[in-house]
Amino acid sequence: MSVKNIIELVILAALWGASFLFMRIAVPEFGAIALIEARVLIAGLVLLPFWWLRESALSRQKVRQHWPRIFVVGLLNSAIPFVLFAYSMLYITGGMAAILNGTAPIWGAVVAWLWLNSRMQLSGVVGLVVGFIGVVVLVSDELAVPAQGKTLAIVASASAPLLYGIAANYTSEKLADVSALSIATFSQVSAALCLLPLLFWFMPSQMPSFKAWMALLALAVLCTSVAYLMFFRLLAEIGSTRAITVTFLIPLFGSLWGALFIDEEITVMMVVGMAIVLFGTALVTGVIKIGQLSKKSS
Repeated sequence: MSVKNIIELVILAALWGASFLFMRIAVPEFGAIALIEARVLIAGLVLLPFWWLRESALSRQKVRQHWPRIFVVGLLNSAIPFVLFAYSMLYITGGMAAILNGTAPIWGAVVAWLWLNSRMQLSGVVGLVVGFIGVVVLVSDELAVPAQGKTLAIVASASAPLLYGIAANYTSEKLADVSALSIATFSQVSAALCLLPLLFWFMPSQMPSFKAWMALLALAVLCTSVAYLMFFRLLAEIGSTRAITVTFLIPLFGSLWGALFIDEEITVMMVVGMAIVLFGTALVTGVIKIGQLSKKSS
């Protein structure tokens, strides 16, 4: 992996980490449904020209053939998890949500094991246990101080990565012959179609402020459209195993941006929980293996 690729991975993690900051700023004024509807709609519209210019006639035909499956991916990978995270931002910090988001590779491995009969090594099993302990440590501070809606918000943020894990395995199983750019573009369009009927009940009661609109645009264009384009280019250059290491940096940036720009607190339990979750994720994804640890200690 070149220095250029490493720099791009850091930039990508910074963008995805910033999504939690922008949601935290915008969701109190837009509401979760309206904010995410606008996010995926704008992101899809920004990606469409790139898709039109880069994809071949055969690729466009495959989009038409696989439209129902792409719709499912849009529902599981964008519409529902984005709304869950946006809702949780009303009650918990973006840093905590970003750390919980870091469990996505763990859930992906569990789903692959249960659904696709993918073999799990000892490192993976230990990683699942370690990751679960990390989540317990992470949320223990928050649950110790009861607040209305906080428990449900934590459940929402913890559930969203499970949907990412299901969507990732569904995509690899059902959409292997569809280009990554096509899936990215039309999953956003599908997510927008899924959420559109709900706007009738969840439109903002008053016009959001300029600050909230700017946060929405940054969320849609930078953290979704631009980030997707970067990620899929990295996938092509360095492969999925290396590209997924971006997951390890997102919690760091999610916590950092929240602390720098909106004075979110970074507690000792958050740092400890993040370290445990990331270690568990590294074991599950194979970045670290138990055999390697024993060799280093000997």
